[in-house]
Amino acid sequence: MSGRTAAFLEEIGIGPLWTLRQSAGEAAPEVQAEEAQAPVQEAAPAPRPYRPEPSPALPPPPVYQPGHEPRAPMNHPQPPGSAWADDDVPAAVTDEEIALMDWAQLRAAIASCTRCGLCAGGRKPVYGSGARQAQWVVAAGATTAADEKEGQPIAGDAGKLLVNMLAAVELSRDTNAYVTNLIKCRPTSVNGGDRAPTADEARACRPYLEREVALTGAGMVLTMGQIAANGLLGKPLAEPLSASRGMVHALGEAPLVATLHPGELLRRGADKALAWADLCLAKAHDGRAG
Repeated sequence: MSGRTAAFLEEIGIGPLWTLRQSAGEAAPEVQAEEAQAPVQEAAPAPRPYRPEPSPALPPPPVYQPGHEPRAPMNHPQPPGSAWADDDVPAAVTDEEIALMDWAQLRAAIASCTRCGLCAGGRKPVYGSGARQAQWVVAAGATTAADEKEGQPIAGDAGKLLVNMLAAVELSRDTNAYVTNLIKCRPTSVNGGDRAPTADEARACRPYLEREVALTGAGMVLTMGQIAANGLLGKPLAEPLSASRGMVHALGEAPLVATLHPGELLRRGADKALAWADLCLAKAHDGRAG
């Protein structure tokens, strides 16, 4: 047997094989003795060819029977931010829909609002408060931490000063003034403090305030602070308040007068004379006065 054949048989598991030591003649006696004593090596069985196992039979498709409708899949809640959860987010109400709401509908729309990013994170809006049939609507800018704590706009020491300012022109929250914020949810900074709102946040909330003015039937809108005045007059929010003070503007059919926020007056007492002049201007152009 050739060396090539022996190597091939050994590779596939058949062997070992005995080979003659001499090229011709009979084998040496000691070799014959070894062959007689050596155990017989059985050839390894040849490997079986691979045959894949048959696939299990699939169950037959269900047969439709009238009256046995298939059950609809269950809708499991999806985590926030999931792409599957987008369909569960209610569509934001439009300006046209807000303009037709009554008080109950307006409050519900503000509670479930998705018109800007301030609505995220479970933040609770601060609703307007006061007389729903009002002579004046007093509008501040953004909701503050003090407003959130008390659950009403222009709260804390600024709210106490507002009470005195309204009393000076024969108004009060209880009888003939409605007080609200332009931005209903509090804008917060990274560390959780108050921050100035963005133009988009002001635009998103403006239709709510416009509807509040219409529902109250107010004859005057008194804005307090730069954010409220600029947000309602369509100006850049950072524009100085001095550009809007001292004149009568219009918000729809209602006249609008801009003045300083009570919180500013607490920090700069000398400016109270400016605020008094603004109150007198508003009183003189009150569409429901008399």
